[in-house]
Amino acid sequence: MCSGRVDLAFVLRAFSNGMDGVFIGGCHLNECHYITDGNHHAYSMVQLCKKLMEHTGLNPERLRIEEMSAGEGIRYAEVMNDFSKKLHELGPLGEGEGIDAAGLKFKLETVTKLVPYIRLAERERLRVHFDTAEEYSQYFKSYEVNRLLQELIFDKLAIGQILALLRETPRTTAEISEILGMDSSEVSKHLNTSVSQGYSRFDEDLKRFVAA
Repeated sequence: MCSGRVDLAFVLRAFSNGMDGVFIGGCHLNECHYITDGNHHAYSMVQLCKKLMEHTGLNPERLRIEEMSAGEGIRYAEVMNDFSKKLHELGPLGEGEGIDAAGLKFKLETVTKLVPYIRLAERERLRVHFDTAEEYSQYFKSYEVNRLLQELIFDKLAIGQILALLRETPRTTAEISEILGMDSSEVSKHLNTSVSQGYSRFDEDLKRFVAA
C-alpha cells in the first residue's frame, strides 16, 4: 500500500485502540512507485500529526516515518529495533505523558472529530513539496506554519473540546480551564467565539456556560 494512503484518521485510530506508537515506512522521496508523490503526502501528514500530538500533550516521538525500499531488510530491522526501544523508554501511551485514561480518550476523540476539517486545511493552506525529510521537518517548525496551525486548527480544536465539556454539563470558565489545562484567558476567548457563533451561551441562572 502506498504510504500516501495512510490517513491522519488511521494514526489517531491506532492510538485510540491502545497502540503505544505508529510506524510508517514509505518509498524514498522522489522515487514514488506510483508516480503520485504519495510518500511526499505521507511526510506532510506525519509532520502535521506530530504537531497535533505535541499540542494535545502526547509525545510526537510515538509517531515515526522512514524512507526505505523493499531491498533494505537489514535497515528495516535496525529502525524497528530502535523504534521499539524508544517506545519502551516512553512507556505506555498516556501513562508516559501523565494523562489518565479518561483524559487520553477525550483528547483523541476531539482531535478525531476534527479530521475532515484538518484534511481540508492541510490541502488548501499547508500542502508543500520538498525533496528531503529535513525540509518537511523545518517547514513545520517555522513561525508562519505555527501561526497557521494556531489559526486554522488549534483554535478550532480548543472550541471543540470546550463544547464537548459543555455538552456533558454546564461549566464555569475556571472549571473548563482546570480540566483542559488551558489558561483562563484563552478559555474566555474561545467561549466568546463559540457564543458569537451560536454554539454556546451563558446561563444567568446557573452562572455557567451551557451548550446551545
